[in-house]
Amino acid sequence: MPKEPPAQEPLSASLAATLAAFERYLKSERGLSPHTVRAYSGDLRALFWHLMRCGITEITELDLAVLRAWLAAQHGAGHARTTLARRAAATRTFTAFAYERGMLEQDAGARLASQKTRRRLPEVLSVDEMAAVLDQMPATPRRPAVAPGNGEVLPPVDPVELRDLAIMELFYATGIRVSELCGLDVGDSDDARRTIRVLGKGAKERVVPVGIPASRAVDRWREAGRPQLVAAHSGAALFLGARGGRLDPRTARRVVHARLAAARSVPDTGPHGLRHTAATHLLEGGADLRSVQELLGHASLATTQIYTHVSIERLVAAYQQAHPRA
Repeated sequence: MPKEPPAQEPLSASLAATLAAFERYLKSERGLSPHTVRAYSGDLRALFWHLMRCGITEITELDLAVLRAWLAAQHGAGHARTTLARRAAATRTFTAFAYERGMLEQDAGARLASQKTRRRLPEVLSVDEMAAVLDQMPATPRRPAVAPGNGEVLPPVDPVELRDLAIMELFYATGIRVSELCGLDVGDSDDARRTIRVLGKGAKERVVPVGIPASRAVDRWREAGRPQLVAAHSGAALFLGARGGRLDPRTARRVVHARLAAARSVPDTGPHGLRHTAATHLLEGGADLRSVQELLGHASLATTQIYTHVSIERLVAAYQQAHPRA
C-alpha cells in the first residue's frame, strides 16, 4: 500500500491547480468558514499525495476504487473515525465540484461511504453552575472618577475584565459560535431591541435576542473597556485583543477555559460547551425546538434534536433521584 508522502513534497502542477480551484470554490461559492476550508484543503492534499504515490497525476484517472483504497489506507494508518468521516465528506464535496466543472466524467465520490461517527451527548453546565461562573466575575468594575468629598481617585476599570464578562454573558445568552462572536462588529448590536446580528455558517445572517445581563455587559465593554484597547487597526470589531486587533477565536477559547477554571466547581468546557448549555437551558425552560434551531443557526432540525436527548437524560436523572419509587 502506498505510504502518504511527507508534507513538503510538492504536488504536480495539474493537481496543485485543481486544489487551488477547489479552495476558491469553498470560499467564494460555498461560503465555508476558514477553518473548514483549511481542513478540506488538507484532506484533499492528502488524497492528491496518495494519487501521486500511485502514479496518478491527472484528476481524470480518479475513480471510486482509488478513493476506497485511499480511505482504507487512512484507516490502516490509525486515523480516528471523525477524521475519516471528514475526509470522506471532503472527497464527496470535491468530486461533485469536479464533475460539475467537467473535470470528471462521473462523480466518483457519490457512492463513497464513510464510517458513522459515535455521536457523543454534549456536556452541559447546570443552571447553578453557570450562575457560579458568572457571579464570580466582576459585574460592575469602577470607572476612573474622583470620589466626592475626599478627592480619592478610584482605580481605572480593567478593559480585559469588562471584555471577558461580556464574552461569557453573550455566549450563554445567545449560544452563538466562537467564530460568530469574534466576527461581531460594533454596529451588529441593536440596543433598543436587545438583539445582535450574527453572520453564521455559509454566510447566512440571523438576528439573535440578547438577555438583559448580557446586553448590559456588552454596553459596559463597548463604552468603558473597548476605548482603552482600540487602535488604528481595530476597525469595526466589537471584541478586541490586548493589542487592539479583532479578537482571535483561540483567545476567546482561552477566556472561557480560564473563567470556568476560576469558578473551580464546574466542569471545564469551551465556547461550544456554553453553546450546548444555552440550548439545553432554553429547551428545559419551555422553548420549542424550531425556535432553538433558529437561534443557533442550525441548517437542519436534526442537529438541534440532540439537545432533546440531553434534556431527557437530565429529566430521567432528576426523576430517579427525587421520586420515592423510581
